[in-house]
Amino acid sequence: MTFELLEPRSLGEALRLLDRDDPAVRPIAGGTALMLMMKAGLLRPERLVSLRRIEPRYSAIASEPDGSLRIGALATLAALERSDLVRRHAPVVTRTMRRLANVRVRNVATVGGGLAHGDPHLDLPPVWIALGARVTVASPAGERTLAVEELFVGYFETALGHDEIVTAITVPAQAGRRAAYVKCTTRSADDWPALGVAVSFAGGDGGLRDVRLVVGAATAKPMRLAGAEAALDGTQADDTALRRAGEAAAAEVEIESDDRGSAAYKRHLLRIHVGRAIRAALAEPA
Repeated sequence: MTFELLEPRSLGEALRLLDRDDPAVRPIAGGTALMLMMKAGLLRPERLVSLRRIEPRYSAIASEPDGSLRIGALATLAALERSDLVRRHAPVVTRTMRRLANVRVRNVATVGGGLAHGDPHLDLPPVWIALGARVTVASPAGERTLAVEELFVGYFETALGHDEIVTAITVPAQAGRRAAYVKCTTRSADDWPALGVAVSFAGGDGGLRDVRLVVGAATAKPMRLAGAEAALDGTQADDTALRRAGEAAAAEVEIESDDRGSAAYKRHLLRIHVGRAIRAALAEPA
């Protein structure tokens, strides 16, 4: 396989090298997923536009004046794992990293690359959605911002155009909220999940409020569970409420079978892991 590899020194230059009408021209960040697809023959690019030499600010992690956390799309997963800012602002992300792939992958894979790839089996997208995060996307025409759940539109399909690059993800202030992510794997603990469930909510002692509950890996894209959220809002999260929410979650989504489990198996896991995610979040300080 032959292809052209370009290494621009700025985001603007990188954007000019892309082609909105040609899917064979692709940006590449860490390359952990893209290279696997190329080796498998699923992708045959004619040009790769490397982002590794563009401005350092697109790898930075910083607090914003409004209390939000802005993470550059080229920040590696290892940088997330080690960041004190991430640990203080969104500790659920730090905890999630403990069982996400392996250290070799985390040292190379980037935040933006995972979002742009659109793989429904990834661990972080459900967490970003539960936290209410938004992504910033750049193109030659300018910037736009959208909620993470709006980025994913189908199986390995995103709302990104061929001439767009994810530049940052912004996590709003999480004061007073609890969050957790639980995953079930059928192989090693750090493998891709058969099911992932992320949750975030306010309150806890006096009842759950503003619940955001997200499923990943078992569906064609990470998605919120509106019925289960409604079943949990305002409850004390006792056994009855958690069981009702688990049933609502299992009933409202179309589950996908794959080599990590059948649809029936994953639906059963979802019924159980909704309650486990809520209990895990309640065990963490707000």
